[in-house]
Amino acid sequence: MGKNANWIDGLSQIEPLEDAEFDADLIAAMGKNAPNILNRDIRFSTPTFKEYETSELSGCGKNSFPAFSITAGGCALNCDHCQKKILEPMIPATKPEMLDRKVRDLILLQGLQGFLLSGGSNKQNVINYDRYLPVVEGLKRDFPHLKIAIHTALTDEAAAKRMESAGVDTAMMDVIGSDETIKQVYKLDRPVEDFEATLAALCSTKMEISPHVVIGLHYGKLLGEERALDIVARYDVQALVLVVIMPFYAKPGTFTVPTTRDVGHIFLESRKRMGDKSVLLGCARPPGMHKRITDAYAVMAGLDGIAFPAEGALATCKMIGRSHSQEHSCCSIKLGADKAATASATCAA
Repeated sequence: MGKNANWIDGLSQIEPLEDAEFDADLIAAMGKNAPNILNRDIRFSTPTFKEYETSELSGCGKNSFPAFSITAGGCALNCDHCQKKILEPMIPATKPEMLDRKVRDLILLQGLQGFLLSGGSNKQNVINYDRYLPVVEGLKRDFPHLKIAIHTALTDEAAAKRMESAGVDTAMMDVIGSDETIKQVYKLDRPVEDFEATLAALCSTKMEISPHVVIGLHYGKLLGEERALDIVARYDVQALVLVVIMPFYAKPGTFTVPTTRDVGHIFLESRKRMGDKSVLLGCARPPGMHKRITDAYAVMAGLDGIAFPAEGALATCKMIGRSHSQEHSCCSIKLGADKAATASATCAA
């Protein structure tokens, strides 16, 4: 069913979406763009830093792509949207030797494919990874197959080059398009231009760069997202990763949940502005029916990947005629067909 005139009718036939409320005008706009997206394969990513399984897709029992925090649960910024809670499920690695030991143990015991290195930032939104880079270099030397991603926060070209030299494969950072949001939500006295400068510094390396844009970062309202998309579109990035603000991380009463229509609108704008570059829907987004509608919009808007897809996402994919694949890795890491097949085979066992 590739014709957009039938998309709303088709969605009503998908059991997990039968009570969902979709915006007909938005779906019509997505349908007009259908000739540009129906031939794009969509990748469902199910990294195993949290439990995951739906009736359509299964998770992986192995710890194939964990996230490590070099600050454990600590962060000097304590932004309104996060309150440091995003760090809680990550594996603490507060000393370089802890990271080295834990990664090597996971490679030996559980066939580790790769990992994400992250942490809380200081009050300038900087994370100093320099002590950990020799560990990264040693791990890449001993295990060339290992895929290593890093959340850079704000950085400069010299630090980006050090990450590249150590063997980091993929660098991620948030791009914020509103000075007001930076000051009010992040409590940070740095302009939008500093975020673009970080993206430029990262793109001066050979690392794969996957900037993130948080939809609804300004207390659940759209402010600066389209400017952020314009910034990302100017650079040669591996992929743009979109996530949606989750109010339950924040102080009670400070955030509203972005409407699914607003989220879908940014999906469509990102697809149009990013041209042939990959646009992915990352892990963070509100749960429940909101997530089901969000993920259906992601499929219809032509996004190239969804992390932890909701019930109904695969059926939507089939309904509009898009092909799909599944990988047990972070959505920002493209393991490649051979490694993905190995991961799938390992999980099946």
